[in-house]
Amino acid sequence: MSEGLQRRLAAILAADVVGYTRLMGEDEAGTLSALRTMRADLFESAINAHRGAIVKSMGDGWLVEFDSAVDAVSCAIRIQEELAGHEILKLRIGLHIGDITHADDDIFGDGVNIASRLQEIAEPGAIIISDMTRRSIDGKLAGDFSDLGQQALKNIAEPVIAYGWNMIEVSKAPAALPLPDKPSIAVLPFDNLSGDPEQEYFSDGICDDIITELSRYDDFLVIARNSTFQYKGKPTDPRRIGQELGVGFVLEGSVRRAGNRIRVVAQLIDVASQGHLWAERFDRDLEDIFAVQDEITAQIVSALGVTIHTEQVRRIQRKAPASLDAYDLCLQAWAKLRGGPDREPFAEMRRLAETAITRDAGFAKAYAIIAWADLVSCTARWVDDPDRLLHSATDSAQRAVTLDDQDFFAHSVLGTCQMWQRQHDLAIASLRHAVDLNPNDAHTRTYFANALVFAGDAEEALLQIDFAMHLDPHYLPEFSAVKGRALFGLQRYGDAEQACVQAAARAPTWPGAHLMLAATRVALGKLSEARADVDRVLKISPETTLDDVPRSWPFRDPVKMEMFVDFLRQAGLPEKSPV
Repeated sequence: MSEGLQRRLAAILAADVVGYTRLMGEDEAGTLSALRTMRADLFESAINAHRGAIVKSMGDGWLVEFDSAVDAVSCAIRIQEELAGHEILKLRIGLHIGDITHADDDIFGDGVNIASRLQEIAEPGAIIISDMTRRSIDGKLAGDFSDLGQQALKNIAEPVIAYGWNMIEVSKAPAALPLPDKPSIAVLPFDNLSGDPEQEYFSDGICDDIITELSRYDDFLVIARNSTFQYKGKPTDPRRIGQELGVGFVLEGSVRRAGNRIRVVAQLIDVASQGHLWAERFDRDLEDIFAVQDEITAQIVSALGVTIHTEQVRRIQRKAPASLDAYDLCLQAWAKLRGGPDREPFAEMRRLAETAITRDAGFAKAYAIIAWADLVSCTARWVDDPDRLLHSATDSAQRAVTLDDQDFFAHSVLGTCQMWQRQHDLAIASLRHAVDLNPNDAHTRTYFANALVFAGDAEEALLQIDFAMHLDPHYLPEFSAVKGRALFGLQRYGDAEQACVQAAARAPTWPGAHLMLAATRVALGKLSEARADVDRVLKISPETTLDDVPRSWPFRDPVKMEMFVDFLRQAGLPEKSPV
């Protein structure tokens, strides 16, 4: 390193004005005036108040250096809060802590590069910070940011774990959820006491299965796995968890697997009294794991005093696999599914399910997992012949349903395949049956709501997605997107915009979220913002055109399809890819 260069660790804030070139083209004088006022009255004032220093200005963007991550994040929030509702200007902000080097009145290094890339994927008015930044701020401040998962950033070798902040999420954050009018329970992740981190999938799988079995009882309200697993590896406070998830009871436990023996310890806690309603230890052979799960479920039902009718017990009985190896392989496959829709984990998930079938050719769950892997590969366009793969996924889902008609996941996958094949009535029937089999599965209700939207029943879709969000208070961005589609279908465009903003902010690299937001904003007459949304889509997926829309949005009503396409045309989505 030359004598004039000094490397240091700093918090870097990268900000830019959304749609600056377009704003200048529409009203150069007005844009420059607004920019000067914003910089003097807000931007520089906030930076000085938080002990920052502007080290580079690009006209429509800035790089700002802070010694403290808390100062940097607090400054970013103040800027976005005070700029909210501005008639002309909106900012995107990215933050990262990393090494920087000063040279020739500029700064370089990982801190700058990652902050700039995070800024690029932020929604207008939002802030995205890296995991390193979040770990460097206090818990109260960190609580304002939602987990966005791993983000693949342009020209950055490794994915970056990111967290996002936006005005809508902050303003709508509830203090505590109300209790429902029936017994409600959250099953927390079971601790893996096997001494082998590789067995984490097994303890998670046991917990998943208990959630599934409890969910089949419509006398209960059971919180989704996605929300309860937010507490994995963290100290548990049943009263706080009960308030945050809106439940009266919490189940926690542990799993120890050693050779062919297994020990499962579980305890049911009353949130209000903090008392233990029931606790039990099960020491069994591994082959008895299904009986242990059923026993835990039955004892919880008994402890809560729920009346279970004979027909309901018959309806929820599951078909156990003939091979424990097949079950174990499917648990491993299921763990890959939790990582999100990435090509490599889905390929591995499919491979594990195929291996499970070689151990038990009659295990319905394995065929359903293969169907889901193929369906996601088809809709994500990871293959050259998506239509062929869609037919293959449908065949595998149908095989799963034939092998075990009580498997709700198989019916859910089949219904989703049928939706993509434009067989809307069959899709609704399959997904409604999946909901009947497992009324507490939040994902199944979300898939059902999505199919209802495309079939033309936005009103029932809204009821279904609202209940899914109640089941899963820490719901995924997909839930917000489906709610946005339902509200769009009801022509409640203002509410739809809010839901779509949430989806896009929490899934900044998902083109579909930005397209739905663009169409909604056209409906509201916000053409400049809609064009900015389409600009974002084309940065993420340059090949996206209007020709792709009918394939990716399976509306049954051709009038609704044409309206949706026309809105995106007005937002600037090109007709065809450049030759």
